[in-house]
Amino acid sequence: MCIPDEITTPEVMIDVDVLDRNIARMAAATRARGVKLRPHAKTHKILEVAARQLAAGAVGLTVATIGEAEVFANGGVKDIFIAYPLWVTQGQAERLRRLSAQARITVGVDSAESAAFMGQNLGTDAGNIAVRVEIDSGHHRSGVHPDEAAGVARAAADAGLEVVGVFTFPGHSYAPGMPAAAARQEDEALIRAATRMAAEGFNVSEISGGSTPTALVGGDTAATELRPGVYVFGDAQQLELERCTPESIALTVASTVVSHHRTGPGEPGRFIMDAGSKILGSDRAAWASGYGRLLDYPGARITSLSEHHATVEWPDGTPMPALGRRLRVVPNHVCLTINLVDEASLVSGGVFTGRWTVAARGKNT
Repeated sequence: MCIPDEITTPEVMIDVDVLDRNIARMAAATRARGVKLRPHAKTHKILEVAARQLAAGAVGLTVATIGEAEVFANGGVKDIFIAYPLWVTQGQAERLRRLSAQARITVGVDSAESAAFMGQNLGTDAGNIAVRVEIDSGHHRSGVHPDEAAGVARAAADAGLEVVGVFTFPGHSYAPGMPAAAARQEDEALIRAATRMAAEGFNVSEISGGSTPTALVGGDTAATELRPGVYVFGDAQQLELERCTPESIALTVASTVVSHHRTGPGEPGRFIMDAGSKILGSDRAAWASGYGRLLDYPGARITSLSEHHATVEWPDGTPMPALGRRLRVVPNHVCLTINLVDEASLVSGGVFTGRWTVAARGKNT
């Protein structure tokens, strides 16, 4: 696809036709599995994308921060899960109070201490906030062992909070060969935690899991809802994990070849593009083969990034793109890229159609 003349470089570009297909595909897949879809909006941070997800059947949104929740609640979203073990200060408690007047708000908790502190600062409004206990299903970041879930739930209930269920994030699925194993571990952990809590008298009505690598893995699941995020856009990590295809990449960074780097005999060709870490982000997993991909040239790799430079190693035996050539770059981790820009340009049928504001950009608290 040619990059429309209205787009300068470097600039984030969304193919709306691909975006809509991705949204429809995930909505249909979760319906077929009999689970609800609550997409993670930290990936896109855009009100118009959220509206498309909700129109396709999503029950609500997932966010990572109170600030993101405020943006989407102000945009009309009525059911929001803050999937994070919040430490709720008095100031944050006041923000949660205001949010709960606009939408149903659920938050994460993974310790008796944080539950008690949250309840203390919310006071008589604690019952207006639902909580899910976070479970560690193998990622070993936040979350408690499934056997500890009931204890955290009891502390939350004693603090006046409404305990509604459990959640986990199988983040260890973001590695080669891991999605299927991570999905299995996720299911086992959720079942174990929910069983422990039910035995203690809790009504575990919400069992939440999922990531883009695991959302479409397997058949039956213990989860009542899934929370994938990256699926709307795709990125180079998902390409390398074979969890998406080049045809499902909806977000790229339009970039221009600005320099040819001459090398000695037998050395691979290299050139420089004007999309550096300040728009692509610098995230690179240990297993990733580069800092991004060129969508139309799968054999090329971005081997290094500076703030405003991307060094591309070009396959042997083919002419390098000419100076001034504009190419589509697939970021490694699209969630970082979207948080680096104020707006994204839109393309449909190869034609520039406008721009969307990244409304929740920088809402990190």
